[in-house]
Amino acid sequence: MQEVKDPKKPLIYYSLIVIAILGVLNGLIMPYLAESRVQEVDYSTFLQMVEDKEVGKVNVSSSQITFTNKDDTQCYKTGVMNDPDLVNRLDESGAQFTTDIVKEMSPMMSLLIGYVIPIVIFIALGNYMMKKIQQKNSGGNSMMFGMGKSNAKIYVKSTTGIHFDDVAGEDEAKELLQEIVDFLHNPQKYTEIGASMPKGALLVGPPGTGKTLLAKAVAGEADVPFFSISGSEFVEMFVGMGAAKVRDLFKQAAEKAPCIVFIDEIDAIGKKRDGQIGGNDEREQTLNQLLTEMDGFDGSKGVVILAATNRPESLDPALLRPGRFDRRVPVELPDLKGREEILKVHARKIRTSPNIDFNAVARAASGASGAELANIVNEAALRAVRDGRKMASQADLEESVEVVIAGYQKKNRVLSNKEKLIVSYHEIGHALVAAKQTDSAPVHKITIIPRTSGALGYTMQVEQDEHFLMSKPEIENKIATFTGGRAAEELVFDSVTTGASNDIEQATKLARAMITRFGMSDEFGMVAMETVNNQYLGGDTSLACSAETQTMIDKKVVEIVREQHDKAKQILRDNMGKLHELSKFLYENETITGEEFMRILEGDNWAGSF
Repeated sequence: MQEVKDPKKPLIYYSLIVIAILGVLNGLIMPYLAESRVQEVDYSTFLQMVEDKEVGKVNVSSSQITFTNKDDTQCYKTGVMNDPDLVNRLDESGAQFTTDIVKEMSPMMSLLIGYVIPIVIFIALGNYMMKKIQQKNSGGNSMMFGMGKSNAKIYVKSTTGIHFDDVAGEDEAKELLQEIVDFLHNPQKYTEIGASMPKGALLVGPPGTGKTLLAKAVAGEADVPFFSISGSEFVEMFVGMGAAKVRDLFKQAAEKAPCIVFIDEIDAIGKKRDGQIGGNDEREQTLNQLLTEMDGFDGSKGVVILAATNRPESLDPALLRPGRFDRRVPVELPDLKGREEILKVHARKIRTSPNIDFNAVARAASGASGAELANIVNEAALRAVRDGRKMASQADLEESVEVVIAGYQKKNRVLSNKEKLIVSYHEIGHALVAAKQTDSAPVHKITIIPRTSGALGYTMQVEQDEHFLMSKPEIENKIATFTGGRAAEELVFDSVTTGASNDIEQATKLARAMITRFGMSDEFGMVAMETVNNQYLGGDTSLACSAETQTMIDKKVVEIVREQHDKAKQILRDNMGKLHELSKFLYENETITGEEFMRILEGDNWAGSF
């Protein structure tokens, strides 16, 4: 990488350019400016001014007459006419004859004004601008005009206002980071025993779990400056600019130590290097510079490097070795207690009615991230405003969960009576199969109101407690529940529709995972046929088996789904009366709560069938 040149050197070239421009202007334009001071008039105007005794000084030559007004504030010129009595009339009017009316500037003054003064002004202004650029670029070691300066946002002490109390649902992550805060507060406690803090901590987890918020909370707790920059901001079009920004960032951090440097989405510059030799890859140079800076960084100065990523498996191993990012802090999706605490934290920012059951909302929002929970609270406040109320209620929060999961109600989509009836049976099919199986989550709500996500209806099941493991019978019951909607259509209407497309996809995915990832088949046993990539970004999978094995897997998947589909149809045949009764109730009311569903299911009354 080329050495950054002294920014003062281009100033010489700019000075020469300006001198040349000034010379051209002085040679071409200055004469016209000098001429523009003399106003040309016709001879009759001149004679009128002589008659009115308004001529002060006059110079009569063979080619023109130059004269001034009485106050010598304006100079005029006119042509020469054959006028023998001109001299007498001028003498009678009191005009003063002279040979020097337009004073020419002395050569020294002309040189001073035309060349020296502009150059002095330019150099003084240039030096002032260069000093400003050097100060902005931290001493002038960065590229010209700040191209090599890092774009890190600097939050000084106490300006973020974020502490660990503002971060809920990530107790383990906070506990791991609390040690860093303690080191920044009391470094001598660690140096006395000879211990050194990790130079860097890597926050990994799905999007929206609060990795950036945790980093700011560490800075807020430690009460130190906080540098925040995204990994993509290091990537530049010009080779070497990213490396220069890395150097500048670490230099600023060293000057403001103790402090915290946070690099968000570090996978933008920290991806694994390929095996190609040579080349001049900008991203690779930036990564190499980051590795060098972290190696040569003195951790005892109290500078902690935090980074966040959703793709830890894509990072270069050299970045994760001890001495660089020593500590890996998982920031996972919150559990039930964590979701409840997060909802309470965000609910403090809005006005809510008393006696809100945050536990019920947290159970309904299973699998939601911190950002999604914040959106749920905000949606509840917006819904209250739309209804003209001053406070958000329990119903607002529960409805906002559905908005985040399935989208807003699509009021302009009106289903025909036939489609509405099909959707009613479809959703009751899901709910009835789920309710008649053991180890299945209770039904919380059933609706056939179309949503903006494209769903014409949905059945919401909510676990009573947090669920981390699933047994083979539980997965099979879940597949049967997915197939319950199609099974109800087949039994009642003797035909099928496209409404089960998402159900088929989910059932197939679960059945395939049973075989390829969970080892729940007798044919393959505990052999992994599939690997998961990007577990925090959707968890894409790729098969790692032969074509023959893949064919066997496909056959087994079809077999599992067919068995559970047949089981769902049998459950519905055995409860055909309740299927008709519940479907009629849903058709008429469009929405059924879990309590209403169970009351009708456990009751003896039957409203008949269509």
